Amino acid sequence: MDNLPNLPFATWESFYATAISTLLAMVVGLPLGVLLVAGEKDGVLPLPGWLMTLLNAVINLLRSVPFLILMIAVLPLSMFVLGTSIGTPASIIPLFIASFPFVSRLVETSLREVDGGVIEAAQSMGATPMQIITKVMIPESLPSLIANATIAMTTILGYSAMAGIIGGGGLGQIAINYGYYRYKYLIMVVATVLLVVMVQIFQSIGTWLAVRCDKRLRK
Repeated sequence: MDNLPNLPFATWESFYATAISTLLAMVVGLPLGVLLVAGEKDGVLPLPGWLMTLLNAVINLLRSVPFLILMIAVLPLSMFVLGTSIGTPASIIPLFIASFPFVSRLVETSLREVDGGVIEAAQSMGATPMQIITKVMIPESLPSLIANATIAMTTILGYSAMAGIIGGGGLGQIAINYGYYRYKYLIMVVATVLLVVMVQIFQSIGTWLAVRCDKRLRK
């Protein structure tokens, strides 16, 4: 039990890696998700067919790579960018690369839930494609976007725990190095419980925000 004092810091590392990775994934995944919907042939901002095909292919390719393999594959990139391939900062790079395609698909799903009549009404009033995207599509899908961002955040938290296998820091490393490898199963259980608690907190906050932003529930 002499390693228990490390758990608060490991919890912070897991939260830090998850929050930064989710933020970066949203910064890249949100515009990509918008393009996947708006850039279609009948979308508000049609893009060349070859570009849409390439975009979908890249996203599907990155989503299909198992996270454990992806972590190992991008170790040289982490070393090049940060000068190290271990630790919490280094784990953010594979977490980001693994999560932004996932986020883009979640954003795409949310935007497809927007009523087409609302978009057509905005077009009939002369709104530009950018106005339709920023003032109609995103606001109308905001509750779903928040709910899906919560799903992404909890998924990334699970990925961050897996990053402990390659020295990614956080609760995952505590559970594996100090719990599993050293047969201190109580530490492993405590680390797992802390991860579960973090998931519950993220989910509760995300659900609350999604409900607060849902105009249908405020009527």
